[in-house]
Amino acid sequence: MAGPLNPSKRKHRFGKAWMHEHVTDPYVREAQRRGYRSRAAFKLLELDQRDRFLRPGIGAVDLGAAPGSWAQVLRERLGPKGRIVAVDLLPMAPIAGVEVVQADFATDEGLAAVEAKLGKTRVDLVVSDLSPNLSGIDAVDQARSVHLAELALEFARMHLREGGDLVVKVFQGSGLAEFQRAVGACFAKTWLRKPGASRDRSREHYIVARGFRGA
Repeated sequence: MAGPLNPSKRKHRFGKAWMHEHVTDPYVREAQRRGYRSRAAFKLLELDQRDRFLRPGIGAVDLGAAPGSWAQVLRERLGPKGRIVAVDLLPMAPIAGVEVVQADFATDEGLAAVEAKLGKTRVDLVVSDLSPNLSGIDAVDQARSVHLAELALEFARMHLREGGDLVVKVFQGSGLAEFQRAVGACFAKTWLRKPGASRDRSREHYIVARGFRGA
């Protein structure tokens, strides 16, 4: 019998469906096999396979890094001479060779913490897999996602060296076209990609921008 807090049992059925999808997901299984912290690792790997922005020895900043699967990929692909700074408001378990900053880079204090770690060095790559906390209201959630993408772009403008690259998560909807134009004004080439590891029902895409024109 359904309880008073769940008269239709819909939440229970959704939970079972999500769990079934999760445990049978080939990306989840492969992530577990290869030691990645989440299936999101394959999104970055697929994007790089197409656009080749991960190069040994470069410096990179990973915004919204927790739980750390993108930082793991960066560590593998950039090699021992590459430098990775991973930033997130949430705590993240250490990864050998990755410098972790627990801070909100959207605040003055958090940005200062990241800049203290970077010093005066500009980086070659900024990646952002940031997603908003969902309210369930499409217009609100879309506005939040665009705002996060804009913050990542502004960070890249401040900290990329000329010729550097940006990879940033976006969601289809209001404000995306305007954001794409803003990115295009700063970079020589831009593409909108949806990697195979992104679930079909998800509106998430990634903008890959190459050749930063300079601050």
